[in-house]
Amino acid sequence: MNTQLINSLVQIIESLTLEERTLLIEQLSSKRIQVTAGVCGGQPRIRNRRIPLWTLVAFRKQGADDEELLRNYPTLTKKDLIAAWGYYEQHPDECDRAIAAIDQDGDA
Repeated sequence: MNTQLINSLVQIIESLTLEERTLLIEQLSSKRIQVTAGVCGGQPRIRNRRIPLWTLVAFRKQGADDEELLRNYPTLTKKDLIAAWGYYEQHPDECDRAIAAIDQDGDA
């Protein structure tokens, strides 16, 4: 472990303003959402999982709350869901199109 690097990072983080810390937290949270070609059809997904974001959004729209989602997806954390909802707030059209496409395929 590189303790010198860790100590340097701690000093930098401690020197950040509240606004800078907020931005840092947002940036780190956004890394929980990944888009990888060939994984989940290239759709946004929860980090290192094959759980497409649209799946969680669709269940939420059907009335599932966070506790139910965490029970049904035990590999997820509350922070994963917070990142998912934040991503959806920023990209609702993208997620809604994915849900509509799946619904349309199911009706065929």
